[in-house]
Amino acid sequence: MEIKLAQRQSWKKWLSLSVFIMLVSYAAFAVSSKATKSIDEAELSFQQVEQGALDLYTNAYGEFSSAKERLLTAPAMGKVAEILVRPGTKITPDTIILTLSNPKLEQEVSKAQGELAQQKAQQQAYKYEQQNERLNYQGRIADIGAEIEKAQLELSVNENLLNLGVASKIELQRAKLAVKQQSKRLEFEKEKYKQFIEMQGYQLTQREITIEQQASQVKLLEKQLEDMHVKAGITGSLQNLAVELGQSVQLGQSLAKVGSDKELIARLRLPQQLADQIDIGAPVIINTQKGTVSAQITRIESIVTNGSVLAEAIINGELTSNSRPSLSISAQVFVKHMNNALYIKQSAGLRPQTKQALFVRSENNLLEQRQVTFGELSQEKLLITSGLNFKDQLVISDISQHNQFSEITLTH
Repeated sequence: MEIKLAQRQSWKKWLSLSVFIMLVSYAAFAVSSKATKSIDEAELSFQQVEQGALDLYTNAYGEFSSAKERLLTAPAMGKVAEILVRPGTKITPDTIILTLSNPKLEQEVSKAQGELAQQKAQQQAYKYEQQNERLNYQGRIADIGAEIEKAQLELSVNENLLNLGVASKIELQRAKLAVKQQSKRLEFEKEKYKQFIEMQGYQLTQREITIEQQASQVKLLEKQLEDMHVKAGITGSLQNLAVELGQSVQLGQSLAKVGSDKELIARLRLPQQLADQIDIGAPVIINTQKGTVSAQITRIESIVTNGSVLAEAIINGELTSNSRPSLSISAQVFVKHMNNALYIKQSAGLRPQTKQALFVRSENNLLEQRQVTFGELSQEKLLITSGLNFKDQLVISDISQHNQFSEITLTH
């Protein structure tokens, strides 16, 4: 019996070969279909890369704060007797925020005023006493002068009588001695009067110093009593009230804080990576949601908190109507000026400080996928650091679903 197997093996071989060819053809077709894609150009939006001078600004956020702030403290021990103003109220320098009561302070003021009045009265009495003493001295000096005149008269008489041979020499000597004694006495009394006047002046000055010291004490106590009516001291608004009605307070204890509401500064949080590139005096454009306000950086702190650095900017432009302390703001802070920078207008899907796979129009109606690196966003202009050239046309439509294709054919 003869068995023919060769024909069956040939048939299987041809079947396997046919299946293999079909699989290879399908794979080739699949690969070819994934490598190319067509999109109607009318469905896409393009944006052209620009080149030129670019002022680089960075975004910052923060709030307005009062340029002038004043902490109100207790001028003396007391109790909060009255609260007249609540936080948020507009104030002037003479606005009374609250009043404190201290009966002991009132007694001290009254006592000090009484002592001052008493010292002034004693000074007046002393002046009259010293005036009487001066008159007494002047009276004694006048008496001595009269005695000298009398002694000189006797001396003249004795000299005449001696010339006539009537008087003796002893009488003449006595008269001369009397004139000399009275003259010495007059000189001594005048010296005593001079010293008395000087001593009187020193005593009067001492009393005046005592009165001035007492007057200063009275003035201080009166000021303390007046300051128990706690005034704002500046124009602005009451920002904080730290006490309650009936609360006892100590000397120097914080009562309230007031701040200006028209004189403001901006406190901004700058990105850490750009803070070192920002100069003091750098221009700032502040957005308050009701307009923009110009300012400039005056201080940059060195402490980094949550990836940002605190800076202050003074306002050098007109404030918007909604500007007030604690208002949240956004700002554009000038970093540097760049020449021949590549940039593109900000569009949806384009993110600063990222590397993205995007399609760019190339020759032969093709879209070529490139890796594009973006830098900072400055005033709606996105800086390009790599991946694009001047006048390149970037697809800004969302075609991310086609990112698996390296090239896309444009159709009309």
